Amino acid sequence: MNDIVVTTVGIDFIQDFGTAVGLGLLMGLERERNPSARAGLRTFSLVGMLGTVAALLSEKTDSPWLLAAGLLMVGVMMIAAYLIHPDEKDPGTTSVVALLLCYCYGAMIWFGYQTLAVMLGISTTVLLYFKAELRNVSEKLTRKDIISILQFGVLSLVILPILPDTDMGPYDAISPRQVWWMVVLISGFSLAGYAALRLMGQQLGAPLLGIFGGLTSSTATTLVFSRHAANNANLVKLAMVVVLTANLVVFFRLGAYAAVLQPGLLAELLPVLLGGLLSGSAYVLFTWRGLAGKEEIPVMEFSNPAEIRTALTFGCIYAGVLVITAALSDYAGSSGLYIASLVSGLTDVDAISLSSMRLYGLEKLSSSEAVNSITLAMLANLGFKLGIVIVVAGRRMAGRIAAGFVTIALGSIAGWAI
Repeated sequence: MNDIVVTTVGIDFIQDFGTAVGLGLLMGLERERNPSARAGLRTFSLVGMLGTVAALLSEKTDSPWLLAAGLLMVGVMMIAAYLIHPDEKDPGTTSVVALLLCYCYGAMIWFGYQTLAVMLGISTTVLLYFKAELRNVSEKLTRKDIISILQFGVLSLVILPILPDTDMGPYDAISPRQVWWMVVLISGFSLAGYAALRLMGQQLGAPLLGIFGGLTSSTATTLVFSRHAANNANLVKLAMVVVLTANLVVFFRLGAYAAVLQPGLLAELLPVLLGGLLSGSAYVLFTWRGLAGKEEIPVMEFSNPAEIRTALTFGCIYAGVLVITAALSDYAGSSGLYIASLVSGLTDVDAISLSSMRLYGLEKLSSSEAVNSITLAMLANLGFKLGIVIVVAGRRMAGRIAAGFVTIALGSIAGWAI
């Protein structure tokens, strides 16, 4: 029995030190590529091992200061190396911090945080490796982009945590934190699409432009490219692909919302979403193959998706739709709910869909009622956007877009019937 215990302890020791050395080798491999770095494969692997040894000794001797002393020694050693052999091109700040992190990861491994240490070590290596790409991203950011990121940080990290998580208002349908969480979710999706358009450029091809435009705002994308098609007959097919793709992204967004907020509803909603996605994607692919490939893609400008005013507006709309939907559902049953879905879905499918998911979570709607409400909102939204195309682009584009929207709608209805 003692032999078994000793063997098990020995295996644990080998795993901990092996993981620490392996993590050090991974980080050191990236630093080895930098000729001016003062630490490479051997140094990083040894420092990872040192972190594990220091953690072991500090635990066994009940001397926490040993761990801190080891960290201090590694930092002093690296700083001294750069002072003795200075390099104007590389002051060594990144390598020093990376080595200190490697030491800490080694200590974390001993204290039982192997998985977290490995995840952080790989993430650190990725950050070190993509130095040039990250610098290019930083150089492309404008003042407006930085403001967008900061404002999203305020929305998600400052405002959200301080809001009360208490149901209040009519029908106890409104929770300030839950309402603002929806604001953060919508702003996050929109900011992701906005960032992709800004950083990757818009000369990506029509489908990718439609995807990023749909993440940012499918309504704005529909309006912008309808205008371009109205002004230039050569852009009609390209505009069709972008607009249809952007509206297919709405189905993806709704699926993501359900997966995050109400996973129990996703199974019943999935046939509706997949039906629309598959039929619409087939139509888009057919149209895209008909493009000559020589069309110049026009520039698409969007407003800041994380602007505080925009966030407050959506929050108010969402809260209002939530109360109205609950009231109509209470007074008029399913018919009242479906009327609210059709009316609200005309201009904003997100608000009514999120409201239906919220009421489903509060057990005020059944799963079938929630799915029906979301489906009607999607269909109403497609009708509204077709109206935009008719008014802005005229008959030249409206007929083709109508065929695409009908294909998407029929696919969704087929999934709905299933």
